[in-house]
Amino acid sequence: MEMVYQYILGGIIAYYSLMFVFVVYGSASKKKINDCVNINSASENGKVCSQEASECIDIIIVGAGVAGSALAYTLGKDGRRVHVIERDLSEPDRIVGELLQPGGYLKLIELGLEDCVEEIDAQRVLGYVLYKDGKNTKLSYPLKKYNADISGRSFHNGRFIQKMREKASSIPNVKLEEGTVTSLIEENGSIKGVYYRTKSGQEIIANAPLTIVCDGCFSNLRRSLCNPKVDVPSHFVGLILEKCNLPHANHGHVILGNPSSILFYPISTTETRCLVDVPGQKLPSFSNGDMAHYLKTVVTPQVPLELRCSFIEAVDKGNIRSMPNRSMPACPYPKPGAILIGDAFNMRHPLTGGGMTVAFSDIVLLRDLLRPMHHLHDSSSLCKYLESFYILRKPVASTINTLAEALYKVFCASSDAGSKEMREACFDYLSLGGVFSEGPVALLSGLNSSPLILLLHFFAVAIYGVSRLLLPFPSPKRMWIGARLIYSALGIIFPIIKDEGVREMFLPFTVAAYYRTPPA
Repeated sequence: MEMVYQYILGGIIAYYSLMFVFVVYGSASKKKINDCVNINSASENGKVCSQEASECIDIIIVGAGVAGSALAYTLGKDGRRVHVIERDLSEPDRIVGELLQPGGYLKLIELGLEDCVEEIDAQRVLGYVLYKDGKNTKLSYPLKKYNADISGRSFHNGRFIQKMREKASSIPNVKLEEGTVTSLIEENGSIKGVYYRTKSGQEIIANAPLTIVCDGCFSNLRRSLCNPKVDVPSHFVGLILEKCNLPHANHGHVILGNPSSILFYPISTTETRCLVDVPGQKLPSFSNGDMAHYLKTVVTPQVPLELRCSFIEAVDKGNIRSMPNRSMPACPYPKPGAILIGDAFNMRHPLTGGGMTVAFSDIVLLRDLLRPMHHLHDSSSLCKYLESFYILRKPVASTINTLAEALYKVFCASSDAGSKEMREACFDYLSLGGVFSEGPVALLSGLNSSPLILLLHFFAVAIYGVSRLLLPFPSPKRMWIGARLIYSALGIIFPIIKDEGVREMFLPFTVAAYYRTPPA
């Protein structure tokens, strides 16, 4: 009988134990369901909480262009769980972002992405040829100390981006999703994630300790993280010349034309990209034929003879496109939980093709800064630590930015006598060869990132121009033009350096953030 009571008592205890487990499990499951994607709540509230983003994601990346794709692969390879949200995952079709300088290619190798320029018919670029008033000079990259594979690369921008997206998607902990980020989630001054809309129209909330915004030059999120001062000095008008041979193989061709520069460079075995810089914010009309007329009457006479027939054929074909050329100094205000990179953060005139070099350099730096961080949940400490990113990037970014802006202004035609002489002096200085061409080309190619060397060569050009005016015998007119030349040079370089930040550019080690160490 005693045995029977023991069985009954044991059964009662087991029953209530099981009931307790079911109640606890049921509550947890209900909470989990409520916290995760819920289609019904989406229709009621217009927002859905993504379980994956809330519980498993370390970093959200907004944008899967050049910067976003490279960053996703890099951070994913380091073990971070990354969620990339890109508005359109189809192959982009752009007329810029087609030239990667040798310095950028070295950074691509450092990131392990060098195979992304393979199997896309990318062309090796070994330097530039400058044309002016019937004269030309070849400027080759100083690549003697590098192995034979190191050079610039030119390609179709869309093919390159798709290769990098494929590379990022090959990392198991990287999720690439098509969706439109509508805004950042901000709580108590910190960014907690993003609101985005999926391709099917579903509204989603995605949370992560760190959100990296790199949604390009048309970013609608940058105002939350920086003070943008966007300038649009000109437009590029783009055409593709088919089956034409450039006078100098594997070189970009830059014509110092009037009113501005004309560029030619190969983007595949059979295609040559032509970019015509048109100053100002208003373009001749495409629809009524004004643009075609402008290209035929103003630009064609300045195109090298070997390329004129192909150029006219491309104009007649009618596939003419345009792109505003934006410049924007980096003016961040650090905010916990988020960071800006790429064209959303910093732009320079694309004349020198330095944008991707800056982006890849920034990604290498950001990767190295994040590597010691075992977790990213202390947003305030992380934000303070990542202030060093904005200082450590300055020498490379500011050198490329300043050179691009300065060269664009020097190369533009002008009615001012001093500006004209500065343009002439720049062409002749580069034509001297040796250190006079190798130094500036090393800066342009991203192989040398010294702002002091940039300043040295810029003022060497100005002094060279003045000395030509004053020797052998100065005259009042020549002295006046020399004074105008110096005034023009100062008017070009100093505003650019001011925007970049004199102290950050030339003396970054005097800024406290330069020495930030990872938080414990």
